[in-house]
Amino acid sequence: MSMIREVKEESKREMLKRISAHSHIRGLGLDEKGEPLFIADGLVGQLEARKAAGVVVKMIKEGKLAGRGILFVGPPGSGKTALAIAIARELGEDTPFVMINGAELYSSEIKKTEILMRAVRRAIGIRIREFRRVYEGVVKEIKFALASHPFNPYVKVPRGARITLATKDEEKTLEVDQAIATQLAQLGVRRGDLISIDADSGEVFKLGRVKGVEKAKYYDVETTRVLEEMPKGKIFKEKEIVRTVTLHDLDEAYAAQKRAVISLIGVGTEEKEIDPEIRRAVDESVKKALSEGKVTLVPGVLFIDDVHMLDIEAFSFLSRVMESEFSPILIMATNRGITKIRGTELEGPHGVPLDLLDRLLIITVRPYTTDEMREIILIRADEEEVKLSKDALELLVKIASERSLRYAIQLMQPARIIAEKKGRDEIRKEDVEEASKLFIDVSQSVELARKWEDKFLK
Repeated sequence: MSMIREVKEESKREMLKRISAHSHIRGLGLDEKGEPLFIADGLVGQLEARKAAGVVVKMIKEGKLAGRGILFVGPPGSGKTALAIAIARELGEDTPFVMINGAELYSSEIKKTEILMRAVRRAIGIRIREFRRVYEGVVKEIKFALASHPFNPYVKVPRGARITLATKDEEKTLEVDQAIATQLAQLGVRRGDLISIDADSGEVFKLGRVKGVEKAKYYDVETTRVLEEMPKGKIFKEKEIVRTVTLHDLDEAYAAQKRAVISLIGVGTEEKEIDPEIRRAVDESVKKALSEGKVTLVPGVLFIDDVHMLDIEAFSFLSRVMESEFSPILIMATNRGITKIRGTELEGPHGVPLDLLDRLLIITVRPYTTDEMREIILIRADEEEVKLSKDALELLVKIASERSLRYAIQLMQPARIIAEKKGRDEIRKEDVEEASKLFIDVSQSVELARKWEDKFLK
């Protein structure tokens, strides 16, 4: 027997939570003058770094940062990744934001420069604006003209249709050909549906349902959005359609066309890397469309965490990317000091070559103070719906100060489970202490490794 269970809003929010350690970040927490508030949008403290990040966001929106880069520098657990995610939140959904880790570049199947190039191309958007002539309205009546299928006379297929569309201001009856009628049948269009028919291409889009249409049948649960009122305006109109695609999307489309042509002559092979010639062809097409004003360029953000994991070849590639005509805004983060540059015997600040470092705007992120740690723990507790007693909160703050903030935050969920087993929904000091005995931190792990060094495998 089938079962339908209503999912309440609270349950849906709970399912979407806890997908990352930064799910509480909403933005940079700046006022209208660009000054950071001490606690806002899920961020606490780091006023200088957040103010600098706000300047970076303004530069990105004004298109003044292309070909440059940003480097967040600070100790582990100081909020570098949180600031990068906050920048993405400020830029909005329309700006491409690609986040990778320095360790993701190494593969036995694809060159690291190819992985980097794909990330770079995914971080560059192309906004396409076009005006299309469309018929858009609510279906009041629809009748199909049927004919026998050419290969099976017992099956009827649409050879045309007569459809009546309506808005508050107008009503129009259309006769459509077999191609459009087939789409109407495949989409299951019926009375009460809000649809759009492209007058040039004949493509049909189902936009939703509208209540109050005579003879239309409605259900308590619909798979599409339901509007309460009939839409206004004319049925036949010009409609602006805005789409944002990335250069990598265009690369894939061109590569798919090439593979299709090659497969026709029976010599198709699986290509794991995109041919540079394809990318050059895409760039030429985009340049032509830009010069004709058909599209606009949307430079996005490529965020590389743990940038010290890159080697000298990858750094050289990034330098070339920053000088190229189509370049995203490059944001990097590292928690290293003076360390070896991979692929060389040289050491450098943050493991980054000096020539690339000279191209970057460097933002320092300092360690959190005790008061800031307390506020961050409270924010995470609220985000994860964990109740903390006053003594449990102070113990977590002490653990964060003496060990690490990440470790203190990670103890909250184990402590919650321990408290629930004792019949309480509030975490007390003894719950945190018990959890800290079950799960050790980094410093304790190092001590353990030294103590049992002769017993571990090498």
